[in-house]
Amino acid sequence: MIHEILTVGALQCNCSIFGDETTHEGIVIDPGDGNDVARVLSVLGQHGLKLTAIVITHAHIDHIGGAAKLKAATGAPVYMNAADQGLYGSMEMQAGWLGMRPPEVTEIDVDARDGDTLQCGTTELQFIHTPGHTQGSLCVLIPTQNKLIAGDTLFRDSIGRTDLPGGDGRAILRSIHTKLLTLDETTEVVAGHGPGTTIGREKAVNPFLS
Repeated sequence: MIHEILTVGALQCNCSIFGDETTHEGIVIDPGDGNDVARVLSVLGQHGLKLTAIVITHAHIDHIGGAAKLKAATGAPVYMNAADQGLYGSMEMQAGWLGMRPPEVTEIDVDARDGDTLQCGTTELQFIHTPGHTQGSLCVLIPTQNKLIAGDTLFRDSIGRTDLPGGDGRAILRSIHTKLLTLDETTEVVAGHGPGTTIGREKAVNPFLS
């Protein structure tokens, strides 16, 4: 399984690109800023991948801002949890927070619900609904790769902020304790920003989870 991580946009979002070497199917998680879509397309092209899905972990502008442009370039459907639809409708407001131009928007094609799965060749990706950072926040587990794409729910030594619209401090802790810390401790965690970690490390030393 191909897995490349690009750091995209002004807020340095970690965009994951997955690909199957046999079927040449590709999946992008969190394309981030529209200005970096060319880089995402370049990586897809380098590996000869046809994009079959665009997955959004949550509807903050730094994670979803490139979705419309990437969908227009590839025709791939966009997956997002429906609980974040209202937040996705606030792109102008979110852009105003950052002093930037609002990105293009597109329709969300598939409601990514808790427990739903997505195939990339022979590899299964599983959606885990982890409300707290936003109401519709998702993590994506790839069991055969022992990896978790955590969005902005869990970070190395930290957790997602909950002071923005849709945030809920109790909910994010409940999501992490009941849905993430129950995973194998060796599971690699790709956070939405910054360095990676493991479930075991965060159980042991993350000050927000003690």
